[in-house]
Amino acid sequence: MTDGLPHAGLVLAVGMAFALVHIASPWLRWLDRTPRSIWLSAAGGVSVAYVFVHLLPELAHLNEDAAGDDPMLYLGAMAGFTLFYGLERLIRRRAAHDAREASPPGVFWLHLGSFAVYNALIGYLLDEQARQEDLTGLLLYGAAMALHFVVNDRSLYAHHGRRYLTRGRWILAGAAVAGVGLGFAVEVPQIVLSTCFAVLAGSVVLNVIKEELPEERASRFWAFAAAGGLYAVLLTFL
Repeated sequence: MTDGLPHAGLVLAVGMAFALVHIASPWLRWLDRTPRSIWLSAAGGVSVAYVFVHLLPELAHLNEDAAGDDPMLYLGAMAGFTLFYGLERLIRRRAAHDAREASPPGVFWLHLGSFAVYNALIGYLLDEQARQEDLTGLLLYGAAMALHFVVNDRSLYAHHGRRYLTRGRWILAGAAVAGVGLGFAVEVPQIVLSTCFAVLAGSVVLNVIKEELPEERASRFWAFAAAGGLYAVLLTFL
């Protein structure tokens, strides 16, 4: 993709689409039901397919170019997975120990802060993804991450309810756009960018799977598998 105004405009448009997912949160409540909405399971399948079929092979290529046989990139993926697993455990434990309300303020801000950084990272990597790939690659990344934001948005609303709608969604929307702006303004070494992509890969997998696995959610495996399989085919042939 060429540099200049068209490039910046496309990246900013995708970043605004990320933000709109969170802004539209009150109108997405039709997805909140049990058994789990087929659309949420499908969105999770698309996100995971992008990681395994596109992002991890891209990391392998970047590893050869930037770090040789250094396992640091794969450790980054493990770190992203482990970080969000630990965060989820901590938040659930703190919420369970506070009987006064479903979502204590400290839990809310810890949860929201971690996802604000996460959104900013996804927004920051958007410009780099656009530089490395053509328009199709940018749109595939944008679609997968936008659907992933839908999954995260519904999870955060389930945890925090009205507090998320009045404050949280706006902060997360702003974080995604701020990440895009940071991507335009700040350049970092290739090995740092590659590590960021690795952390993102591990984080996406954990954040999707933690929403699909709980038995009480009655998730739709067929929707997850079908959407993931179709997106994997799309990624393979485009």
